[in-house]
Amino acid sequence: MDTIFEVSTKNYGDDLLLIKKTLSHMETLVGVSDGYFFSKPASKFGWTFFKLSFKPTLQSRIEEKFADMLNKYKFNNRSQKFTTFMTDYFHSKGCNIRIKILD
Repeated sequence: MDTIFEVSTKNYGDDLLLIKKTLSHMETLVGVSDGYFFSKPASKFGWTFFKLSFKPTLQSRIEEKFADMLNKYKFNNRSQKFTTFMTDYFHSKGCNIRIKILD
């Protein structure tokens, strides 16, 4: 099953480009291609919202490669650890976004 995030940003064009570059780099690091996709954006109150879906292969490879980093998060829930890791990863690459996992 795909992991789906709701992403919110105030600067859609710039952040989308950074997200794509960041995920492309991540795919190269873990040896996966075509591991994610975006929904169409919707804007409200100065924010743009869209869904970012990770295919299971990409998520599992990220979790394998960065297991030591993921284990440092104090959450018991695996999906919360992954969400926090991806948020931190995007922020480290200059993406000023908010991420929420959708169940």
